[in-house]
Amino acid sequence: MKKIITSIVFSVFLYTANACEICGCGLGNYYIGILPHFKNKFIGLRYQYHSFRTKMNDDPSQFSKDFYQTTEIWAGWSITKKLQILAFVPYNFNHQVSDEGTSNLKGFGDIALLLNYKVLDINSKNSTGKKVSQELWIGGGVKLPTGRFEIEAGNPDIASMANMQRGSGSSDVMLNTMYNIRVAKWGINTNASYKINSANKDDYKFGNKFSASSFVYYAAQAFKTVISPNIGLQYEHNQASQLINSKINLTGGSILQVAAGVEFGFNKMAIGFNTQLPATQNFADGQTKSKIKGMVHVTFAF
Repeated sequence: MKKIITSIVFSVFLYTANACEICGCGLGNYYIGILPHFKNKFIGLRYQYHSFRTKMNDDPSQFSKDFYQTTEIWAGWSITKKLQILAFVPYNFNHQVSDEGTSNLKGFGDIALLLNYKVLDINSKNSTGKKVSQELWIGGGVKLPTGRFEIEAGNPDIASMANMQRGSGSSDVMLNTMYNIRVAKWGINTNASYKINSANKDDYKFGNKFSASSFVYYAAQAFKTVISPNIGLQYEHNQASQLINSKINLTGGSILQVAAGVEFGFNKMAIGFNTQLPATQNFADGQTKSKIKGMVHVTFAF
């Protein structure tokens, strides 16, 4: 199957290291989500997973089942009241089962660093006397080529090789904005980001990616624990990838996901998880389907 697909496209993948046979979604998609409400510094461990299924329209016996996992250290530091640094250090586990056999690869992925600036911080009360708070952050950063990317030019299985890489091999720019509004115990958290990819040493460029999410949450207090269930939508759009400045067919695509989760806050510790299910998607003319995606974390203030 890999040689058949390679004749159509050269590569694909969706961070974390999320990937698929032919959709070409772009490596290095860093999920931020709802940040813990710690005042100064935090560090934590996150686990993320994503699965794909591919079946060729003209020959259903040609298939691939892909499962991608990431264990990630993430950290944040409020340098001042208006400046915040975020860092992500992923370790990837890639597993692929196809009609040609099973492949596994693991190792450190691409480190990302973000610097955010708070442009809005308003606290007030509405007409009913309920407290209203608003925050708006804008920022950007870089994704570094710390994960290994090794392919053999001219190899007929170059697409499969690219799918299983731990990093993209490129230094990329990340732009993002985060807005949070809370009225009493209800809140809405909205994030948007755009990732601008560069070509790596093999002249391979993963398509730029736009993503946006919005979650409604409710912060309830039980004894000394804050419980915040949340539900929302996540949208992602990936441009087509390129090899030596030439567009690769059937790469890129978009997906809209419904997500739900819950966050628990215990003084200086936070625990949370969420699950994301596709509502609509368009990858590789329907030959590749994104399945369930999720994340769990434990984070500490210090």
